[in-house]
Amino acid sequence: MFAWRHLLWLSRGMNAAPPISPFDSNHAWQDALSLIKTNRDLLIALAGVFLVLPAFAIAVLLPLPEPAKDGDLMAFATSLGEYYRNNAPALVISGLIHTAGTLAMLALFTDPSRPTVGQAIRQGFARMPTVIFAQIIMCAGVGAMLIVPATLGGMLGSAALSFLGAVAAFGLGVWALTRLSLIPAVVVVEQMSNPLKALNRAWLLTEGHALRLLVFFALLFVATIVLTLVASGLVNALLSVLIGGEAALLGSTLIATSVQAAMTVCFNAVFAASYRQLAETPIAPVNSTFN
Repeated sequence: MFAWRHLLWLSRGMNAAPPISPFDSNHAWQDALSLIKTNRDLLIALAGVFLVLPAFAIAVLLPLPEPAKDGDLMAFATSLGEYYRNNAPALVISGLIHTAGTLAMLALFTDPSRPTVGQAIRQGFARMPTVIFAQIIMCAGVGAMLIVPATLGGMLGSAALSFLGAVAAFGLGVWALTRLSLIPAVVVVEQMSNPLKALNRAWLLTEGHALRLLVFFALLFVATIVLTLVASGLVNALLSVLIGGEAALLGSTLIATSVQAAMTVCFNAVFAASYRQLAETPIAPVNSTFN
């Protein structure tokens, strides 16, 4: 099909816009696995410091409130609000560490200058403000996009139209987030400092590929949820039988955060491979020493 499209393009003349090569999720996945395999030891160190330790500390020291036993959703929502208000500084710091770690991984995966791990970490911190501002703008735009169909459905006073409005809002939000999913890779690889330009570049890169990217990312997301639940559940059951008590809870929490970190590494490798394919940018190998 792609070869036929190129022949058609040639028949129309070289001045015509070339056909868009469809995103190949299988090729991106193989590239991602290759990146992970090549840089496994370095990624374990980065994930341990920037992903596992902060998440484990938050889970142990600042655990989420338990749902109300009587199933009162309002009471649970209130307790969640209080939790986030009371623990906002620690949660923000943990989130910043996590973000810096993921950006450092992207730098390792994609920087053609072949940075050391130390240089990649510095790049992660240096690019973090641009990524954060771009994502804030993205969330604000997506939020506004969601409000319109949901509000229109509610204003018409029909339960069916309200439901359809909510479904439309959800679909628009997922589509927009998919179109902008490569913002971190764009900022790191192209060393952008302007968040608006990063948003525009990510939007252009994913043009014509949103559906394939969405299916690819959704499958990986579902795998993340399943693996996390299965791994933490099995370990918790095993440790409860062997040692029980608080140690079993700590062990299952450590496994859960480790699996989540591993899947975050996979996502970053996938984003790097997806960016390379869509931008046709080569990915350089990573140095094997820390500086």
